[in-house]
Amino acid sequence: MSGFFKSSVGQKFLMSITGLFLIVFLLVHFTANFFLFFGSDAFNTVSHFMETNPIIQIMQPILAIGFLVHIIYSIILTIQNLKARPQKYVKFEQGHSSTWASRNMFILGSLIGIFLIMHIMNFFWKMKVSGSDLYTEVNVDGVMMHNSYALVTGLFTDASFGLVYSIAYILGAIFLGLHLSHAFWSAFQTIGWSNQVWRKRLEWIGNAYAIIIGVGFSIIPLYFLIFK
Repeated sequence: MSGFFKSSVGQKFLMSITGLFLIVFLLVHFTANFFLFFGSDAFNTVSHFMETNPIIQIMQPILAIGFLVHIIYSIILTIQNLKARPQKYVKFEQGHSSTWASRNMFILGSLIGIFLIMHIMNFFWKMKVSGSDLYTEVNVDGVMMHNSYALVTGLFTDASFGLVYSIAYILGAIFLGLHLSHAFWSAFQTIGWSNQVWRKRLEWIGNAYAIIIGVGFSIIPLYFLIFK
């Protein structure tokens, strides 16, 4: 089994499995963030549930491992591909046979990684480690919970860097959407759940999912920039 995961096929399999796991996580994360549009009580209640639910707490380190495995193997596979063809092929019109996103998955992944670090520093780190003046406790229907709403929205509405952070957030969402547009159906194809019939269907579902995630996350900072 260890030999399988050292092979290029095994490495691609791990990339696909961790990728599908992260795709599910993104849907959960987007669903939770959607409650920002319903006000502080709604979002704080959802955040409190995520913070106190034992299943979600168990999933957090698994999620972190999933991210690390996905990133590590993406780097390994990219290096292997570069070594396999040290000389560049004669350029031709690749647009007819592949999408721009599929040809630049590593670049998109690197940009998403930069955004992820920024996201962790501004949200997860403050919630779990350093704390924040905005992340105080509030009373929601008789239950004391952290004011996650103030922490999240404060970054978008801050007079000093709110616009810059919002633009970075929107760009991160666009990069993520482009990455997903290829990653979704490619992951199913790698694990063998794709054929000539399902390939087009998975591409359509993948593109729809990518638009929902990319546009959905982009709307959040725009909403607070315009209406708050």
